[in-house]
Amino acid sequence: MGDAMKIEQICKSFNNDRTRLMDIVRTIQETFGYVPPEHYELIAREANTHRVEVESVVSFYSFLSDRKQGGVVLRLCNDIIDRFKGADAVAEAFEKELGISMGETTPDGLFTLEWTACIGMSDQAPAALANDTVLTHLTPEKVPGILEALRKNPDPQALVAECGDGGNADPLVKAMVQNNICERGEVLLADNDPEAGLRKAMEKTPEEVIADMKESGLRGRGGAGFLAGLKWEFTRNAKGDGKYILCNADEGEPGTFKDRVLLTERADLMIEGMTVAAYCIGAETGIVYLRAEYAYLRALLEEVLNRRRAAGLLGNSICGRDGFNFDIRIQMGAGAYVCGEESSLISSCEGTRGDPGDRPPFPAIAGYKVAPTAVNNVETYCCAARVMDKGPVWFENIGTEHSSGTKMLSICGDCERPGIYELPFGVTVAELLEKVGAENAAAVQIGGPSGQMLDRSQYGRAISFEDLPTGGSIMVFGRQRDLLEVVDAFMEFFVDESCGYCVPCRVGNVLLRNRLERIRNGKGIPEDLAYLEKLGISTRRMSRCGLGQTSPNPILSTLENFRPIYNALVREDRSGLAKSFDVLRAVEPACELTGRRSVIFHA
Repeated sequence: MGDAMKIEQICKSFNNDRTRLMDIVRTIQETFGYVPPEHYELIAREANTHRVEVESVVSFYSFLSDRKQGGVVLRLCNDIIDRFKGADAVAEAFEKELGISMGETTPDGLFTLEWTACIGMSDQAPAALANDTVLTHLTPEKVPGILEALRKNPDPQALVAECGDGGNADPLVKAMVQNNICERGEVLLADNDPEAGLRKAMEKTPEEVIADMKESGLRGRGGAGFLAGLKWEFTRNAKGDGKYILCNADEGEPGTFKDRVLLTERADLMIEGMTVAAYCIGAETGIVYLRAEYAYLRALLEEVLNRRRAAGLLGNSICGRDGFNFDIRIQMGAGAYVCGEESSLISSCEGTRGDPGDRPPFPAIAGYKVAPTAVNNVETYCCAARVMDKGPVWFENIGTEHSSGTKMLSICGDCERPGIYELPFGVTVAELLEKVGAENAAAVQIGGPSGQMLDRSQYGRAISFEDLPTGGSIMVFGRQRDLLEVVDAFMEFFVDESCGYCVPCRVGNVLLRNRLERIRNGKGIPEDLAYLEKLGISTRRMSRCGLGQTSPNPILSTLENFRPIYNALVREDRSGLAKSFDVLRAVEPACELTGRRSVIFHA
């Protein structure tokens, strides 16, 4: 069968639906090892779209490629936690053994070697993906054996000699990943009945269920903290017949991995929560947007969906209720941090680039396919199912006055016990550090790069929406770390992950990082600190979506909390020349032309 015919069949398998373009190009890449540019026109014609749309999708997502990739694509995680754990040495070992550099493919076509952003394995770093197989706790010494095994058997799954705990050992998963659950709370990781919440919800009217959600005080667990019940109420009351439930399973914030554990161990609870939401707003279709880095969990999630359909908990006439029809499909991402923002996620589900949309209108009014849409993350839906099972008062009595329930925290970095901690809201940073074995930490990053870095004087603050809101990522840094190296890594991440739509984010983050590098190189002056503050605030205020609105935080929060580090690197220069100006380099072309060195400026 020719390539063109294969592509036609792939498009047909998705009903030649333009909104399934993501699935189409992903399947084409799985088939050919890339998305051939010479067939963009064919893909566009078969998918009822335009060539430019195909090209824009392929160029936008980091896991898609318009160049032939190796049979095994090795993606090494390069977030700051992995770097501090030795990722650079692992990368050098791979480059040496393969004879290629990052971003290249071996001449025999067997391997492609790439850096990638956080893959949700910061508790077992350094980590990498070999196609969809996760490799954890890598060392340079392990690299020759890994490559030898792959040359003998190019299926990376054969590298998994020993499975991790819990669902990681499920035959549909077979991953070496460890859950690393260090502390279980009473909401998410406690034992539960995967049907109880839904059945109790259906004993009430949708309005009564929404009232329970509002009474419980359940707020979105992605960090923004909007009341889940209020969002569902807005979506229910919005005009429009076709309504949708979307689950954001695209946790891409460096240092976070709590959804990984929930997807592995509490998929039933997540789907139950989505079904309760569908009952409330009158939706018949749900989508779980699963990040490409968690593709190894897809078969398990599909099995859970099938099991619930067979039990009458999903599909038509749910729990025997005529007219209550709701089903869920999984939409795979393809490597784009910005798709964790709800409007970008919706764009991706519609088969386009993950560009953020203008708000208003908000998704509750006009979301997926311009229909009323409720978007919550994995943890929020899991909490919603438990609220319906145990009651809103039970949930409200956990946590603080304005932050009900527990919070799943992913803790990693310079600590003795990295992993998952489910704790009631209100726990202090000092209490966290004691639990994880890092009482003498020099700094703690709350909420990932988009959050804030705290110094020791702030360890009495509490994890809560009213004090320290977080999506779940907490990174611990010891006294041996260069904190401005951490800040630079965060800014590098935001520069790479910006969708490029708006100037404040696309340009502002580059300028911020450039000025930071100048300071780190000892060429900064005191005025540079004012420049960073002014530009950071401007970028935050003027950017279109949450990425640009939070991307200056690494610089702004460290300027506020670690100012002495910056002050020690900047100096007044009374020479009249900017410290960043290299006069020797500037006169070098003239020296070459005249054939002699400058008599005024010379080394």
